[in-house]
Amino acid sequence: MSFDLSVFSNKNIILAVTGGIAAYKSAILVRRLKDYGFNVRVVMTKGAQAFITPLTFQALSGNSVHTELLDTEAEAGMGHIELARWADLILVAPASCDTIAKFAAGLADDLLSTLYLATKAPVWAAPAMNQQMWAAKATQRNLNTLVEDGVHVIMPEAGSQACGDVGLGRMPEPEDLAEQVKNYFHQAQRAIAEKFGLLAGKRVVITAGPTREAIDPVRYISNHSTGKMGFAIAAACYSAGAKVTLLAGPVSLDTPNGVRRINVSSAIKMLDESMHQLEEGCDIFIATAAVADYRVAEVSEHKIKKAGDELNVSLVKNPDIVATIAQQEKRPFMVGFAAETRNVEEYAAGKLVAKKLDMIACNDVSRADIGFASDQNAMTVFFAEQYQMEKRDLEKASKQDIAQQLVEAIHDALHHEIETKVK
Repeated sequence: MSFDLSVFSNKNIILAVTGGIAAYKSAILVRRLKDYGFNVRVVMTKGAQAFITPLTFQALSGNSVHTELLDTEAEAGMGHIELARWADLILVAPASCDTIAKFAAGLADDLLSTLYLATKAPVWAAPAMNQQMWAAKATQRNLNTLVEDGVHVIMPEAGSQACGDVGLGRMPEPEDLAEQVKNYFHQAQRAIAEKFGLLAGKRVVITAGPTREAIDPVRYISNHSTGKMGFAIAAACYSAGAKVTLLAGPVSLDTPNGVRRINVSSAIKMLDESMHQLEEGCDIFIATAAVADYRVAEVSEHKIKKAGDELNVSLVKNPDIVATIAQQEKRPFMVGFAAETRNVEEYAAGKLVAKKLDMIACNDVSRADIGFASDQNAMTVFFAEQYQMEKRDLEKASKQDIAQQLVEAIHDALHHEIETKVK
């Protein structure tokens, strides 16, 4: 997705640091997780604080570090139960022999052990300890209990240890751990899409239909857009698992099932509502509306009476809605449309770059068989250069079929960007 933030910016990781020399690696791990865009909060045991300070993790994570189970300040803000609910994953790295034993026994005498019992989030543990402690029967028995309880145990590596021994017990490198976390969420995202739809969980805002720019209380400037394509895309996005808000210009179409519809009239009102939806949260913005390029400079309060053979009306340029949204700091994935009567692909490619869009679909509305009022369409889709995707020609088909192909194109672009970012 074309956010300034990473594709994992809505995922929350609790990194739990326990006592052990490998705690120094945890500081690097915070940086690597932040590099991928994860929100990271650090929990430290008393043992961990003997090796590295909370201030280090606060500076690296950008969040306060949690160290005490019963902390007045913490309970007034994010208490331990809320912290447990906040997490999408708890990663214990390093996981000391003592912490593993506490988890296996179900103890809850400090913040970390309480979080372990209170959370529904997946728990991962990366053990780090002396090679003999790792091999001890009690440790292996505790580890088996954790695995049976659903904890994902990341095997330690072999090598030289701080105590001088050589053997299993070294915590994996921070880069490797961060990549495993990234891959976990990436695969989970793909699984959700396969199970529930190509746009599962996405928040989509679609503009559709024409706008009407008032001249006086009974007259207006508009165009021939029927909104059929935009409404078909709204239905296809909902079927693909998205939460869809449709900003509809004045059209006589039934609202697609499951879609939230907001009626607007003028370009200014459509822009205002688009900005409001952006503030509420939007992952994908699809601008199919045929927005009037100009509006009347001064709308008459009363009906203009016929007087003479000419009526001169001064027009001013309307704001460009899709370009305005694309310029926002937290911009969604931007899909534009170009309805042209000549040089269709040339104009569309220019709009894609000029308006800083991620994708644009263009069609020739001068054709009677795929024009505004038609139930069929044919389109060519272009992608921004960074996606490194070839243009797609969508052959003439029903607008419902074209809408499904456009949803697939959006999904493929989003998936391609995730693949690029996580490599």
